[in-house]
Order: sequence, then structure tokens, then C-alpha cells
Amino acid sequence: MTRRESTGSATRTLEIPTPDGRADAFAAFPDRPGRHPGVLLYTDAFGTRPVLEKVAGELAGHGYYVLVPNIYYRHGPAPVIELPEHIGEEERPGVFARVMPLAQAHTTERALRDAEAYLGFLTSRPEVAAGPVAAVGYCMGAVLAVRTAAAHPEQVAAVAGFHPSPLVTEAPDSPHRLFSRLTAQVHLGLAESDMSPEAIRELDGALDAAGTDYTSEVYPGTVHGFTMSDTDAFDASALRRHWDRLLPLLDRTLAAG
Repeated sequence: MTRRESTGSATRTLEIPTPDGRADAFAAFPDRPGRHPGVLLYTDAFGTRPVLEKVAGELAGHGYYVLVPNIYYRHGPAPVIELPEHIGEEERPGVFARVMPLAQAHTTERALRDAEAYLGFLTSRPEVAAGPVAAVGYCMGAVLAVRTAAAHPEQVAAVAGFHPSPLVTEAPDSPHRLFSRLTAQVHLGLAESDMSPEAIRELDGALDAAGTDYTSEVYPGTVHGFTMSDTDAFDASALRRHWDRLLPLLDRTLAAG
């Protein structure tokens, strides 16, 4: 399918009812009438902020309705913590000291309850087309995207994860143990520092064994966080590569918007 050219987008703030409360969220969608394929976009560990809203807006410009929930809503509305405009080496220790307790509190059980609520909300929006949706995530959001797709294979047709948190662990519910439950096509874009060669072999082996339709690649010269322009990890060429992988994946798997 030929990639749609980017056009204008509109935005809206929303609240998503969940079993544990109400999650504030940000939505971006095409600024034209009609119904559009849905994308559930999970943030990195730093949470909802302008750089993620920009990513959502870019996707919306290509014809998608993009829902970006505040994954830390149990601790308050976004921004749950105040972040500097740019997260450099000096700022990272202080930011991580505040973010890590939030990320650690976001257990698998919580994530799965939220995923069901997020998908139900997304697919019920009048602007969202009938049919499957995509789950896209960055850093810890990549793990959340895999868990969402594994728990809801009938709804999620595409999964994309970029500079993911560990996908291969010793845990019984390690993400790599869930691939057999997927029906989605998958793209994983790894930073050079994300996984050891041994872990990558185990990851790809699990995908192969599951019969998953996937691509998995290390983006050359990158460090964890390469898509995030508000961090020192940002790599403009890797961000372009990310779009070159993500947009065709969505075009292949979701109905045209």
C-alpha cells in the first residue's frame, strides 16, 4: 500500500474510565471528517509530554486516530512530575529518581487492566474506524504494547516497539514468552545498547518459534531513547528510520483512513 501523505491534525484531551479510576489522555486525529484507523500509543518512562504529542500529531497527519494515555494516572494527571525541557546528562539522575518509582508501580496486572480499558475506549470513539488497531510503544511502552497485543489478539493487528525496555527476562511473563499469543505483525527497533547479542538471538528465536510476522533490527549508532528529541539520546536519522518502518507497518495492517 502506498503511504499516505501527511496532512493536518486536530487534538483533544480526554478521560478514559478504568477499573482503577479515570486516566487522562491526549488524542490526535486527522482534521477532516470520517473515521480513521486507531492507534494506541504508549509513552516511554518519562510519560506524556510535548515530544509524544508531536509523534501522535505526525501519525494523525498520516490518517490515524492516536490515543496517548497517561500511564501514571493513578498518581495524578499529566505531567505527574515536572520535566525539564531537555533531559541531558545533568538532569537524568534527578529525573530517573522521580520516574522509576512510578514505572515500578506500574505492574503487569495494572497494565493489563488498563490495556482493556484503553482499547475499549479507543474502539468506541466515533472518529475511529471499525476493525483492528495498532499498539505502538517507546521504552517501557514497547513492553506495554506487546502485552496489550498478546492479551487482545483479536483487536491488535500491528505492534511496534522502539528502544524497548527488556523484552527478554527470566520472569514467567517475560514479553518474549508472549509472542505465541500474537496475531499482529511486529516491528522492533532496538538501540545498540538495548540488548546483548545473546538476548537478541533469544528474542528473534522466540518470534520465529511463534511464527510471528516480524522485523527486528538494531538501529546503527543509537543509544536508548533515540526517537525522543527532548533527550541527549536523540538521533535524527534513527527517527527517520523509525518512521520508515512504522508507517508502512500501519498501512499494511490497518484499513485506510
